Amino acid sequence: MASTETKTADSAELPGIEAGLDALETSAAGRTPLRKTLVDKVVPPVTAIVVVLVVWQGLISLKIVDDPTKLPSPTAVWHEIQNAWLQGTLLDYIWTSVSRGLLGFCFALLIGTPLGLLVARVRFVRAAIGPILSGLQSLPSVAWVPPAVIWLGLNNSMMYAVILLGAVPSIANGLVSGVDQVPPLFLRAGRTMGATGLKGTWYVTLPAALPGYVAGMKQGWAFSWRSLMAAEIIASFPDLGVGLGQLLENGRNASDMAMVFEAILLILFVGIAIDLLIFSPLERWVLRSRGLLVKS
Repeated sequence: MASTETKTADSAELPGIEAGLDALETSAAGRTPLRKTLVDKVVPPVTAIVVVLVVWQGLISLKIVDDPTKLPSPTAVWHEIQNAWLQGTLLDYIWTSVSRGLLGFCFALLIGTPLGLLVARVRFVRAAIGPILSGLQSLPSVAWVPPAVIWLGLNNSMMYAVILLGAVPSIANGLVSGVDQVPPLFLRAGRTMGATGLKGTWYVTLPAALPGYVAGMKQGWAFSWRSLMAAEIIASFPDLGVGLGQLLENGRNASDMAMVFEAILLILFVGIAIDLLIFSPLERWVLRSRGLLVKS
């Protein structure tokens, strides 16, 4: 009798539990209100920008730094950006660098991905190349500019070579780290289901290693962008066009600090924009697909 009552009570509780789970699932899947998105995502960075501008202008207004050749005012930098826009050169500066950076990064992905898989899966290759990749990753990108100029000359090939040498080790090491963290159970289950060789790599290893791979890609882009800026600053040539790095160097040569700050802000803007438009959504998708992105 007690057993029957217990079963009856459990049966009565099950619908309530299921309803609670359904409500939890529905709540998690619901859209975030616009106001919450603005407060959480928009207000903090805007506040930080306002604080920086206030401190910057304060240094000028309070005569703490009263030499415009050392620190221009925000207004002077804004006028420099406005003039570049009105002259039609602002977008050219940005596009010249962004197109080089993204194309070089795509080449780095094509090389770094199979290289990372090879290092991760073949023990001899890891022993031979692994330490070299780690060493290359710690090598400053600017060190590759002089040899690249000597080998390839002042052209776009030199730019892409510097980007590859800066980005490929990060992408490969990120993928190696991701593969190392794949649970062996996944690999055994994949082999049991017939996913061996290239099929196992495509359907089991790569998806399971995606978090580390995405982290390596993000770091690889950072190295790509820094490598490109170093190459544009050092290896300036009229036929290469004026990118953001060249704009920065032109400002230094002309002792025009407003132009220097214009270039710095544009370089920073592009870096943030690429992260927000490409890598942050990619990271959220990876986390969401694994049930790791929980809305508060």
